[in-house]
Amino acid sequence: MSAPRTPPWSLVALFATGYLAPYLLPTTVGRLDSGLPLSATQAGAVGSALLLGSATAGFLLASRVDRTGPRLLARAGLALAALGYGGAALTGAVPAVVAGAVVGGLGSGTVTAVAASGIAGQRDPHRVTTLGLLGVSALAGALYLTIPHLGPGHGLPLAALALTALAVWPLTGRLSGRGAPARPAVGYDRLPHPRSGLLLAASMPCWSLAQNALWGVSGRIGLEQAHLTEVTVGAVFAVALGAGLLGVVGAGALGPRLGRALPIGAGTAAIAGCVALGAAATDLPAFAAGEIAWNLLYPVVLSYVIALAASLDPRGRWTVLVGSASSLGTAAGPLAGSALAAGAGFPAMGRVLGAGLLLIAVPMTAVALRTGGRLLPVAQAPVAEVPVGEAPVTEVPAPEAPFAGIPVVEVPLETPAVPARRAYETASPNS
Repeated sequence: MSAPRTPPWSLVALFATGYLAPYLLPTTVGRLDSGLPLSATQAGAVGSALLLGSATAGFLLASRVDRTGPRLLARAGLALAALGYGGAALTGAVPAVVAGAVVGGLGSGTVTAVAASGIAGQRDPHRVTTLGLLGVSALAGALYLTIPHLGPGHGLPLAALALTALAVWPLTGRLSGRGAPARPAVGYDRLPHPRSGLLLAASMPCWSLAQNALWGVSGRIGLEQAHLTEVTVGAVFAVALGAGLLGVVGAGALGPRLGRALPIGAGTAAIAGCVALGAAATDLPAFAAGEIAWNLLYPVVLSYVIALAASLDPRGRWTVLVGSASSLGTAAGPLAGSALAAGAGFPAMGRVLGAGLLLIAVPMTAVALRTGGRLLPVAQAPVAEVPVGEAPVTEVPAPEAPFAGIPVVEVPLETPAVPARRAYETASPNS
Protein backbone atom coordinates (compact mmCIF):
# COMPACT_ATOMS: atom_id res chain seq x y z
CA MET A 1 0.00 0.00 0.00
CA SER A 2 1.47 3.35 -1.03
CA ALA A 3 2.14 6.08 1.51
CA PRO A 4 -0.27 9.02 1.64
CA ARG A 5 0.60 11.83 -0.69
CA THR A 6 1.52 15.29 0.55
CA PRO A 7 -1.60 17.49 0.64
CA PRO A 8 -1.78 20.01 -2.24
CA TRP A 9 -1.21 23.09 -0.08
CA SER A 10 -1.65 25.48 -3.01
CA LEU A 11 -5.23 24.22 -3.47
CA VAL A 12 -5.86 24.40 0.28
CA ALA A 13 -4.66 28.02 0.36
CA LEU A 14 -6.75 28.99 -2.67
CA PHE A 15 -9.83 27.33 -1.16
CA ALA A 16 -9.38 29.26 2.10
CA THR A 17 -8.83 32.54 0.22
CA GLY A 18 -11.93 32.11 -1.92
CA TYR A 19 -14.15 31.27 1.06
CA LEU A 20 -12.83 34.04 3.31
CA ALA A 21 -15.23 36.70 1.96
CA PRO A 22 -18.38 34.77 3.01
CA TYR A 23 -16.82 33.97 6.37
CA LEU A 24 -16.18 37.68 7.05
CA LEU A 25 -19.64 38.69 5.88
CA PRO A 26 -21.08 39.80 9.27
CA THR A 27 -18.27 42.23 10.03
CA THR A 28 -18.07 43.42 6.42
CA VAL A 29 -21.80 44.20 6.23
CA GLY A 30 -21.87 45.63 9.75
CA ARG A 31 -19.03 48.05 9.03
CA LEU A 32 -20.54 49.12 5.73
CA ASP A 33 -23.64 50.07 7.71
CA SER A 34 -21.74 52.00 10.37
CA GLY A 35 -18.90 53.45 8.31
CA LEU A 36 -20.79 54.62 5.22
CA PRO A 37 -24.08 56.49 4.67
CA LEU A 38 -25.98 53.23 4.11
CA SER A 39 -28.98 51.70 5.82
CA ALA A 40 -28.80 48.14 7.16
CA THR A 41 -30.73 46.85 4.14
CA GLN A 42 -28.47 48.74 1.72
CA ALA A 43 -25.36 47.37 3.43
CA GLY A 44 -26.81 43.88 3.11
CA ALA A 45 -27.40 44.53 -0.58
CA VAL A 46 -23.72 45.45 -1.03
CA GLY A 47 -22.72 42.20 0.66
CA SER A 48 -25.09 40.35 -1.65
CA ALA A 49 -23.55 42.06 -4.69
CA LEU A 50 -20.08 40.95 -3.57
CA LEU A 51 -21.17 37.33 -3.25
CA LEU A 52 -23.18 37.46 -6.47
CA GLY A 53 -19.97 38.40 -8.27
CA SER A 54 -18.34 35.34 -6.72
CA ALA A 55 -21.17 33.07 -7.87
CA THR A 56 -21.10 34.52 -11.38
CA ALA A 57 -17.40 33.76 -11.75
CA GLY A 58 -17.99 30.18 -10.65
CA PHE A 59 -20.75 29.56 -13.18
CA LEU A 60 -18.71 31.07 -16.01
CA LEU A 61 -15.60 29.05 -15.20
CA ALA A 62 -17.12 25.68 -14.25
CA SER A 63 -15.87 23.93 -17.42
CA ARG A 64 -13.00 26.25 -18.34
CA VAL A 65 -10.46 25.79 -15.56
CA ASP A 66 -8.73 22.83 -17.20
CA ARG A 67 -8.79 24.48 -20.62
CA THR A 68 -7.35 27.82 -19.57
CA GLY A 69 -4.88 26.52 -17.01
CA PRO A 70 -5.21 26.64 -13.20
CA ARG A 71 -2.18 28.90 -12.66
CA LEU A 72 -3.35 31.64 -15.04
CA LEU A 73 -6.90 31.67 -13.66
CA ALA A 74 -5.74 31.58 -10.03
CA ARG A 75 -3.45 34.55 -10.56
CA ALA A 76 -6.17 36.46 -12.40
CA GLY A 77 -8.59 35.80 -9.55
CA LEU A 78 -6.11 36.84 -6.88
CA ALA A 79 -5.33 40.03 -8.81
CA LEU A 80 -9.03 40.90 -9.10
CA ALA A 81 -9.53 40.22 -5.37
CA ALA A 82 -6.57 42.37 -4.36
CA LEU A 83 -7.54 45.26 -6.65
CA GLY A 84 -11.28 45.12 -5.94
CA TYR A 85 -11.20 44.73 -2.18
CA GLY A 86 -8.17 46.98 -1.83
CA GLY A 87 -9.80 49.76 -3.85
CA ALA A 88 -13.03 49.47 -1.86
CA ALA A 89 -11.07 49.67 1.40
CA LEU A 90 -9.29 52.87 0.37
CA THR A 91 -12.30 54.93 -0.71
CA GLY A 92 -15.34 56.33 1.06
CA ALA A 93 -17.42 56.88 -2.09
CA VAL A 94 -20.33 54.45 -2.02
CA PRO A 95 -20.38 53.72 -5.81
CA ALA A 96 -16.63 52.97 -5.74
CA VAL A 97 -17.04 50.72 -2.71
CA VAL A 98 -19.84 48.78 -4.43
CA ALA A 99 -17.81 48.43 -7.64
CA GLY A 100 -14.74 47.30 -5.72
CA ALA A 101 -16.75 44.77 -3.75
CA VAL A 102 -18.20 43.27 -6.95
CA VAL A 103 -14.77 43.09 -8.64
CA GLY A 104 -13.33 41.51 -5.51
CA GLY A 105 -16.19 39.02 -5.48
CA LEU A 106 -15.40 38.04 -9.06
CA GLY A 107 -11.84 37.40 -7.95
CA SER A 108 -12.92 35.28 -4.98
CA GLY A 109 -15.20 33.23 -7.20
CA THR A 110 -12.41 32.64 -9.72
CA VAL A 111 -10.04 31.48 -7.00
CA THR A 112 -12.71 29.19 -5.54
CA ALA A 113 -13.40 27.67 -8.98
CA VAL A 114 -9.73 26.82 -9.46
CA ALA A 115 -9.51 25.29 -5.98
CA ALA A 116 -12.73 23.28 -6.34
CA SER A 117 -11.75 21.92 -9.74
CA GLY A 118 -8.36 20.84 -8.46
CA ILE A 119 -9.71 19.32 -5.26
CA ALA A 120 -12.20 17.16 -7.18
CA GLY A 121 -9.28 15.55 -9.02
CA GLN A 122 -7.48 14.55 -5.81
CA ARG A 123 -7.42 11.02 -4.47
CA ASP A 124 -9.18 12.14 -1.27
CA PRO A 125 -11.28 15.28 -1.98
CA HIS A 126 -12.89 15.22 1.46
CA ARG A 127 -9.52 15.42 3.22
CA VAL A 128 -8.34 18.36 1.11
CA THR A 129 -11.68 20.12 1.62
CA THR A 130 -11.44 19.75 5.39
CA LEU A 131 -7.93 21.21 5.32
CA GLY A 132 -9.24 24.21 3.36
CA LEU A 133 -12.09 24.71 5.82
CA LEU A 134 -9.65 24.47 8.71
CA GLY A 135 -7.56 27.20 7.11
CA VAL A 136 -10.40 29.60 6.43
CA SER A 137 -11.95 29.04 9.87
CA ALA A 138 -8.65 29.73 11.62
CA LEU A 139 -7.92 32.82 9.53
CA ALA A 140 -11.44 34.25 9.93
CA GLY A 141 -11.36 33.60 13.68
CA ALA A 142 -8.06 35.48 14.01
CA LEU A 143 -9.48 38.41 12.03
CA TYR A 144 -12.62 38.56 14.18
CA LEU A 145 -10.39 38.87 17.23
CA THR A 146 -8.12 41.48 15.62
CA ILE A 147 -10.33 43.82 13.56
CA PRO A 148 -12.35 45.33 16.46
CA HIS A 149 -9.10 46.50 18.09
CA LEU A 150 -7.78 48.24 14.96
CA GLY A 151 -10.36 51.00 14.86
CA PRO A 152 -13.67 51.82 13.15
CA GLY A 153 -14.39 52.15 9.46
CA HIS A 154 -15.53 49.97 6.60
CA GLY A 155 -12.08 49.37 5.13
CA LEU A 156 -10.48 46.92 7.58
CA PRO A 157 -12.30 43.68 6.61
CA LEU A 158 -11.98 44.57 2.92
CA ALA A 159 -8.28 45.27 3.36
CA ALA A 160 -7.88 41.89 5.07
CA LEU A 161 -9.39 40.18 2.03
CA ALA A 162 -7.03 42.05 -0.31
CA LEU A 163 -3.93 41.28 1.74
CA THR A 164 -4.84 37.60 1.95
CA ALA A 165 -5.05 37.43 -1.84
CA LEU A 166 -1.61 38.98 -2.15
CA ALA A 167 -0.15 36.61 0.45
CA VAL A 168 -1.38 33.52 -1.42
CA TRP A 169 -0.02 34.66 -4.81
CA PRO A 170 3.42 32.97 -4.44
CA LEU A 171 1.77 29.56 -3.96
CA THR A 172 0.26 29.68 -7.47
CA GLY A 173 3.67 28.73 -8.87
CA ARG A 174 2.93 25.13 -7.84
CA LEU A 175 -0.18 24.96 -10.03
CA SER A 176 -0.20 23.59 -13.54
CA GLY A 177 0.37 26.27 -16.15
CA ARG A 178 -0.85 24.17 -19.05
CA GLY A 179 -4.28 24.68 -20.56
CA ALA A 180 -5.13 21.01 -20.40
CA PRO A 181 -7.06 18.78 -17.98
CA ALA A 182 -5.13 17.85 -14.87
CA ARG A 183 -6.38 14.29 -15.41
CA PRO A 184 -7.75 12.76 -18.64
CA ALA A 185 -11.43 12.71 -19.44
CA VAL A 186 -13.23 9.54 -18.38
CA GLY A 187 -14.79 8.69 -21.70
CA TYR A 188 -17.35 11.40 -22.40
CA ASP A 189 -17.59 15.16 -22.27
CA ARG A 190 -21.10 15.55 -20.96
CA LEU A 191 -21.67 15.93 -17.25
CA PRO A 192 -22.12 12.55 -15.53
CA HIS A 193 -24.97 11.90 -13.09
CA PRO A 194 -27.10 14.79 -14.48
CA ARG A 195 -30.21 14.21 -12.36
CA SER A 196 -28.35 13.93 -9.08
CA GLY A 197 -26.07 16.84 -9.93
CA LEU A 198 -28.93 19.13 -10.93
CA LEU A 199 -30.96 18.28 -7.83
CA LEU A 200 -27.98 18.98 -5.58
CA ALA A 201 -27.18 22.22 -7.44
CA ALA A 202 -30.82 23.32 -7.20
CA SER A 203 -30.90 22.62 -3.46
CA MET A 204 -27.74 24.51 -2.58
CA PRO A 205 -29.02 28.10 -3.13
CA CYS A 206 -31.81 27.48 -0.61
CA TRP A 207 -29.47 25.75 1.84
CA SER A 208 -26.95 28.59 1.70
CA LEU A 209 -29.53 31.38 1.69
CA ALA A 210 -31.21 30.15 4.87
CA GLN A 211 -27.94 30.04 6.78
CA ASN A 212 -26.30 33.15 5.40
CA ALA A 213 -29.44 35.20 5.93
CA LEU A 214 -28.76 34.70 9.64
CA TRP A 215 -24.97 34.96 9.30
CA GLY A 216 -25.30 38.28 7.48
CA VAL A 217 -27.26 39.83 10.35
CA SER A 218 -25.64 37.96 13.25
CA GLY A 219 -23.61 41.03 14.14
CA ARG A 220 -26.76 43.12 14.39
CA ILE A 221 -28.46 40.47 16.52
CA GLY A 222 -25.57 40.58 18.97
CA LEU A 223 -25.40 44.38 19.05
CA GLU A 224 -29.09 45.33 18.90
CA GLN A 225 -31.04 42.42 20.37
CA ALA A 226 -28.54 40.88 22.79
CA HIS A 227 -27.07 44.31 23.69
CA LEU A 228 -23.42 43.24 23.37
CA THR A 229 -20.40 45.32 22.40
CA GLU A 230 -18.56 44.86 19.09
CA VAL A 231 -15.57 43.39 20.95
CA THR A 232 -17.81 40.81 22.66
CA VAL A 233 -19.57 39.92 19.40
CA GLY A 234 -16.19 39.52 17.68
CA ALA A 235 -15.00 37.26 20.49
CA VAL A 236 -18.14 35.10 20.15
CA PHE A 237 -17.56 34.78 16.41
CA ALA A 238 -13.92 33.84 17.00
CA VAL A 239 -14.90 31.13 19.50
CA ALA A 240 -17.62 29.93 17.13
CA LEU A 241 -15.15 29.63 14.26
CA GLY A 242 -12.81 27.80 16.64
CA ALA A 243 -15.63 25.34 17.26
CA GLY A 244 -15.87 25.03 13.49
CA LEU A 245 -12.23 23.96 13.46
CA LEU A 246 -13.04 21.17 15.89
CA GLY A 247 -16.01 20.13 13.79
CA VAL A 248 -13.94 19.94 10.62
CA VAL A 249 -11.24 17.92 12.39
CA GLY A 250 -13.91 15.52 13.60
CA ALA A 251 -15.42 15.25 10.12
CA GLY A 252 -12.00 14.48 8.67
CA ALA A 253 -11.45 11.74 11.22
CA LEU A 254 -14.89 10.17 10.84
CA GLY A 255 -15.30 10.75 7.09
CA PRO A 256 -15.63 7.20 5.69
CA ARG A 257 -17.47 5.83 8.71
CA LEU A 258 -20.57 8.03 8.58
CA GLY A 259 -21.18 8.08 4.86
CA ARG A 260 -22.67 11.23 3.32
CA ALA A 261 -26.41 10.95 3.90
CA LEU A 262 -26.31 11.06 7.72
CA PRO A 263 -24.01 14.10 8.05
CA ILE A 264 -25.87 16.04 5.35
CA GLY A 265 -29.43 15.21 6.44
CA ALA A 266 -29.14 15.12 10.23
CA GLY A 267 -26.54 17.90 10.20
CA THR A 268 -28.82 20.24 8.25
CA ALA A 269 -31.73 19.49 10.60
CA ALA A 270 -29.53 20.31 13.60
CA ILE A 271 -28.38 23.53 11.93
CA ALA A 272 -32.04 24.54 11.55
CA GLY A 273 -32.43 24.42 15.32
CA CYS A 274 -29.25 26.45 15.82
CA VAL A 275 -30.50 29.13 13.41
CA ALA A 276 -33.76 29.49 15.32
CA LEU A 277 -31.91 29.64 18.65
CA GLY A 278 -29.38 32.23 17.50
CA ALA A 279 -32.00 34.50 15.94
CA ALA A 280 -34.06 34.55 19.16
CA ALA A 281 -31.08 35.32 21.45
CA THR A 282 -31.53 38.23 23.84
CA ASP A 283 -28.42 37.78 26.01
CA LEU A 284 -24.84 36.58 25.77
CA PRO A 285 -25.39 32.89 26.73
CA ALA A 286 -28.14 32.33 24.18
CA PHE A 287 -26.31 34.27 21.45
CA ALA A 288 -23.06 32.41 22.08
CA ALA A 289 -24.79 29.01 22.23
CA GLY A 290 -26.58 29.51 18.92
CA GLU A 291 -23.55 30.86 17.07
CA ILE A 292 -21.08 28.32 18.45
CA ALA A 293 -23.32 25.29 17.82
CA TRP A 294 -24.14 26.49 14.33
CA ASN A 295 -20.52 27.16 13.38
CA LEU A 296 -19.58 23.75 14.77
CA LEU A 297 -21.98 22.02 12.38
CA TYR A 298 -21.93 24.22 9.27
CA PRO A 299 -18.41 23.40 7.97
CA VAL A 300 -18.92 19.72 8.77
CA VAL A 301 -22.01 19.50 6.55
CA LEU A 302 -20.38 21.70 3.90
CA SER A 303 -17.35 19.39 3.69
CA TYR A 304 -19.61 16.40 2.99
CA VAL A 305 -21.62 18.34 0.41
CA ILE A 306 -18.43 19.29 -1.45
CA ALA A 307 -17.21 15.69 -1.27
CA LEU A 308 -20.58 14.53 -2.63
CA ALA A 309 -20.32 16.94 -5.57
CA ALA A 310 -16.73 15.83 -6.21
CA SER A 311 -17.84 12.19 -6.39
CA LEU A 312 -20.24 13.04 -9.23
CA ASP A 313 -17.48 14.15 -11.62
CA PRO A 314 -13.70 13.65 -11.15
CA ARG A 315 -13.04 16.63 -13.45
CA GLY A 316 -14.59 18.93 -10.87
CA ARG A 317 -17.37 20.44 -12.97
CA TRP A 318 -20.18 19.51 -10.58
CA THR A 319 -18.03 20.71 -7.68
CA VAL A 320 -17.69 24.16 -9.24
CA LEU A 321 -21.36 24.33 -10.28
CA VAL A 322 -22.62 23.24 -6.86
CA GLY A 323 -20.26 25.68 -5.17
CA SER A 324 -21.44 28.49 -7.43
CA ALA A 325 -25.07 27.59 -6.77
CA SER A 326 -24.27 27.78 -3.08
CA SER A 327 -22.74 31.21 -3.66
CA LEU A 328 -26.03 32.38 -5.20
CA GLY A 329 -27.79 31.57 -1.95
CA THR A 330 -24.96 33.11 0.03
CA ALA A 331 -25.26 36.25 -2.11
CA ALA A 332 -28.97 36.58 -1.45
CA GLY A 333 -28.51 35.84 2.25
CA PRO A 334 -27.59 39.30 3.61
CA LEU A 335 -30.37 41.04 1.72
CA ALA A 336 -32.95 38.36 2.59
CA GLY A 337 -31.92 38.39 6.24
CA SER A 338 -32.07 42.17 6.46
CA ALA A 339 -35.48 42.28 4.77
CA LEU A 340 -36.94 39.50 6.95
CA ALA A 341 -35.56 41.05 10.13
CA ALA A 342 -36.92 44.47 9.21
CA GLY A 343 -40.37 43.11 8.39
CA ALA A 344 -40.87 40.41 11.05
CA GLY A 345 -38.09 40.75 13.59
CA PHE A 346 -35.10 38.52 14.29
CA PRO A 347 -36.94 35.66 16.12
CA ALA A 348 -39.54 35.23 13.35
CA MET A 349 -36.78 35.36 10.76
CA GLY A 350 -35.01 32.50 12.55
CA ARG A 351 -38.14 30.34 12.60
CA VAL A 352 -38.76 30.86 8.87
CA LEU A 353 -35.16 30.07 7.98
CA GLY A 354 -35.11 26.99 10.21
CA ALA A 355 -38.25 25.61 8.57
CA GLY A 356 -36.70 26.17 5.14
CA LEU A 357 -33.59 24.24 6.14
CA LEU A 358 -35.67 21.29 7.33
CA LEU A 359 -37.42 21.15 3.96
CA ILE A 360 -34.25 21.42 1.88
CA ALA A 361 -32.56 18.65 3.87
CA VAL A 362 -34.86 16.10 2.18
CA PRO A 363 -33.64 16.37 -1.46
CA MET A 364 -30.01 16.77 -0.39
CA THR A 365 -30.18 13.57 1.64
CA ALA A 366 -31.89 11.82 -1.27
CA VAL A 367 -28.98 12.72 -3.58
CA ALA A 368 -26.48 11.40 -1.04
CA LEU A 369 -28.37 8.11 -0.78
CA ARG A 370 -28.85 7.79 -4.53
CA THR A 371 -25.19 8.25 -5.36
CA GLY A 372 -23.70 5.80 -2.90
CA GLY A 373 -24.81 7.13 0.47
CA ARG A 374 -21.98 5.66 2.48
CA LEU A 375 -18.26 6.09 1.90
CA LEU A 376 -17.39 2.45 2.56
CA PRO A 377 -13.77 1.48 3.16
CA VAL A 378 -12.45 -0.46 0.17
CA ALA A 379 -11.96 -3.61 2.22
CA GLN A 380 -15.71 -3.77 2.89
CA ALA A 381 -16.80 -3.29 -0.70
CA PRO A 382 -17.80 -6.52 -2.51
CA VAL A 383 -16.41 -5.42 -5.87
CA ALA A 384 -14.01 -8.37 -6.18
CA GLU A 385 -16.99 -10.76 -6.41
CA VAL A 386 -18.26 -9.13 -9.60
CA PRO A 387 -16.34 -9.74 -12.87
CA VAL A 388 -15.26 -6.71 -14.83
CA GLY A 389 -17.83 -5.80 -17.46
CA GLU A 390 -20.84 -7.04 -15.49
CA ALA A 391 -23.59 -4.80 -14.13
CA PRO A 392 -22.52 -2.28 -11.47
CA VAL A 393 -22.80 -3.44 -7.88
CA THR A 394 -24.93 -1.71 -5.27
CA GLU A 395 -22.12 -0.84 -2.84
CA VAL A 396 -18.78 0.17 -4.19
CA PRO A 397 -15.50 1.53 -2.87
CA ALA A 398 -15.08 5.20 -2.17
CA PRO A 399 -14.22 7.16 -5.31
CA GLU A 400 -11.13 8.51 -3.58
CA ALA A 401 -9.42 5.09 -3.81
CA PRO A 402 -11.19 3.10 -6.53
CA PHE A 403 -8.42 0.56 -7.31
CA ALA A 404 -6.99 -0.19 -3.85
CA GLY A 405 -7.19 -3.83 -2.79
CA ILE A 406 -8.91 -5.14 -5.97
CA PRO A 407 -7.19 -8.23 -7.44
CA VAL A 408 -7.23 -7.22 -11.11
CA VAL A 409 -4.52 -6.34 -13.57
CA GLU A 410 -3.37 -2.77 -12.91
CA VAL A 411 -4.58 -0.28 -15.51
CA PRO A 412 -2.75 3.11 -15.69
CA LEU A 413 -4.97 6.10 -14.92
CA GLU A 414 -4.16 7.66 -18.26
CA THR A 415 -5.66 4.66 -20.09
CA PRO A 416 -9.38 5.28 -20.79
CA ALA A 417 -10.38 1.72 -19.86
CA VAL A 418 -14.14 2.11 -20.06
CA PRO A 419 -15.07 -1.43 -18.86
CA ALA A 420 -12.89 -1.09 -15.76
CA ARG A 421 -14.45 2.27 -14.99
CA ARG A 422 -17.94 0.88 -15.20
CA ALA A 423 -17.09 -1.78 -12.64
CA TYR A 424 -16.18 0.82 -10.06
CA GLU A 425 -18.67 3.64 -10.67
CA THR A 426 -20.62 4.82 -7.65
CA ALA A 427 -23.85 5.32 -9.54
CA SER A 428 -25.40 5.23 -12.95
CA PRO A 429 -24.49 8.26 -15.11
CA ASN A 430 -28.16 9.05 -15.24
CA SER A 431 -28.66 9.06 -11.47
